[in-house]
Amino acid sequence: MALKLSKKKNTIKKVIKKSRLAKRIVPRVEEESLSDLTIPTGKYYEAVGRRKVATARVRLFEATGDFIVNDKVVGKYFDSISDAALRYNNPFELTGTKGKFSVLVKVSGSGKSAQLDAMVHGISRALVKFDPAYKTLLKTEGLMSRDDRMKETRKIGMGGKARRKRQSPKR
Repeated sequence: MALKLSKKKNTIKKVIKKSRLAKRIVPRVEEESLSDLTIPTGKYYEAVGRRKVATARVRLFEATGDFIVNDKVVGKYFDSISDAALRYNNPFELTGTKGKFSVLVKVSGSGKSAQLDAMVHGISRALVKFDPAYKTLLKTEGLMSRDDRMKETRKIGMGGKARRKRQSPKR
């Protein structure tokens, strides 16, 4: 998208340039719809996990079913992360509850990796609500603490970067 200035009328218009790639027809891969997934119902334990700017609202249902993240299967949502399955199953393996819960997650903000970490944090907190005895197991592995490292904010007069210094004048 580009902006175009009209000289006669003194107005600015948004111009969308058409690329050559847009002319090609790309076949769409059919994704699983919500009707194919088994959305859990009934009693659940809810918790919120955070990492950077990402926030994950996690619901653990006491029934076997699908692991759904933002209306997709967890494997498809985190397909770009190689060790995702190990990371989101880690709290269940530590507590010995793998396969006992159905998980429904709504994630927003930041990137995929931070969203995954936020989801793991939320799962850990929900497991502690289910059984407070799990807290010691999860805390020793570092899954109960929020990783508060965030992107440093940009400063005024620093050339648009957070840690950039002003140029020193030559003497």
